[in-house]
Amino acid sequence: MFKSLSKKVFSAVLLICVYPSLRSQDLSETHTEVPDDPYVFVDRESMERGPSYRINGSDFFTRQVNVDSNGNDILGDAANEPSIAVDPTNPNRIVIGWRQFDTVTSNFRQAGNGFSLDGGLTWEFPGVLDPGFFRSDPVLDFDANGNFYYNSLRGGFNCDVYKITNGGVDWGAPFPAYGGDKQWMRIDKTNGISARNNYSNWNPSFTTCSPGFFTRSTDGSNTFENCSLIDSNPIWGTLAVDSDGVLYITGKYGSDVVLVKSSTAQDPNISPVTWDSVSTVDLDGRIWAQVPPNPSGLMGQVWVDVDISNGPGQNNVYVLASVNRNSISDPGDVMFARSTDNGNNFDAPQRINDDVGETAYQWFGTMSVAPNGRIDVAWLDTRDAPSGTNLSALYFTYSEDQGVTWSGNLKLSDQFDPNIGYPQQNKMGDYFDMVSDNNGAHLAWVNTFNGGQDVYYSHITPSLLGITTFASEVVDNLKCVPNPFKDQTTIQFTSKKDQNVRVEIFDISGRIMKTLLNESVQGAQQLVWDGTNIQNVKVQSGLYFVRLSASETTKVSRLILE
Repeated sequence: MFKSLSKKVFSAVLLICVYPSLRSQDLSETHTEVPDDPYVFVDRESMERGPSYRINGSDFFTRQVNVDSNGNDILGDAANEPSIAVDPTNPNRIVIGWRQFDTVTSNFRQAGNGFSLDGGLTWEFPGVLDPGFFRSDPVLDFDANGNFYYNSLRGGFNCDVYKITNGGVDWGAPFPAYGGDKQWMRIDKTNGISARNNYSNWNPSFTTCSPGFFTRSTDGSNTFENCSLIDSNPIWGTLAVDSDGVLYITGKYGSDVVLVKSSTAQDPNISPVTWDSVSTVDLDGRIWAQVPPNPSGLMGQVWVDVDISNGPGQNNVYVLASVNRNSISDPGDVMFARSTDNGNNFDAPQRINDDVGETAYQWFGTMSVAPNGRIDVAWLDTRDAPSGTNLSALYFTYSEDQGVTWSGNLKLSDQFDPNIGYPQQNKMGDYFDMVSDNNGAHLAWVNTFNGGQDVYYSHITPSLLGITTFASEVVDNLKCVPNPFKDQTTIQFTSKKDQNVRVEIFDISGRIMKTLLNESVQGAQQLVWDGTNIQNVKVQSGLYFVRLSASETTKVSRLILE
């Protein structure tokens, strides 16, 4: 009897000790997207409406994306797991895809899509791509010429890629792209032999072409190569391409995070793609799922991005994720690691969130790098939540010195409850998505401010976040009234000494629209901008900036022309 009791005690202790590893392994083999509830037609026009949520800040603005033709919220549906693409040749042209649930009474999902032609100020939701057909895991990207790509998972773990190649907003017919569950896609934006290459990988446990789980297109996403393997089988991660066309793939491998590198993926004459190396990335934590803020989903996926600037960080590789910490008891921190030697070695991990304590969840950590090398990071945060709740708010930070130092965490939204609005599955998706350009970050995310899950777009201008003027004695009180405006706005400031002041209006691409002042002034000043350019032609609605340059300071303020 004693020996039998000892064996039972030992077995129980052993099970407790290895539980995290078993759970992580089990999740990678069971966390999947498959059809469940049948399709039921829902007449969207007959659904009730409510006001959409929107907010304007001095350094950001937020707009709801899944709205009706009048910009109103559609009550009773749900939308989550958004992905975004921004036209680099015209940043006013933006598309977002998401998992569309026509009614919260069913978990049947379709390929939602919306677009904006005014820099995200207004959105149109024309409907799903393939009405009545199951689609999930939307992943969007763009190439250097402004063409858009939408990778969509359908039943049987097959993926299709839709394209927009005419500068418009209408998606063409889908191209079969093999695929599997939790796929991710990246388009090569270089100008070399790999320009417009399309790379994608997915979970090898749920693949349409076992044992392969990686594919490539070298002809503009018209056809895709036979599936192949990736060293170390990374899952729940993303891809990036550096300025030399080198491909990086990151993801979870067991309890580790790995980075896989290929310098041959860019060459269309080498098939299958070969892998140079695998590096373990220490984020001091595990990629986790099924946490209280997102009970049936991921805490976030693993992000990799690279510095493609010509600056000191060129081809640095950055990896970031929300992780369950190893060294402390914190259930969820946003952790970051950087490599300055092309992904071969990584510096010690950094904790990005700056809250005090080890009880809050920082989840859905999301990262993107601007062409000038600025690193942007956004996430959801429960640090301010009352005890016993999972109320979350959107937070943001950025680095302009290759991830050595970071701005203070900035709270960009009120708190909301992520545990409401479920469309018959207990999660708010598995990820957000973000694109950075030199002027700011374009974030696609989800919240429940209207009482249900809805997709939102936020534009964040890091150069304006918490801005203070070190030369406040010479220029003060720059503001624009009204803002937003339709016909004209008055730009007000005070020059505290006689000095030359230049005031310019420029668009989201950095192009000068008009110079309103370039002379010596002193005292209170008022300038009127009527929304015209240097040729006195009315510019289109969208996001603009007013820049004031004086002898000892420069100030920038956001303008919204409706």
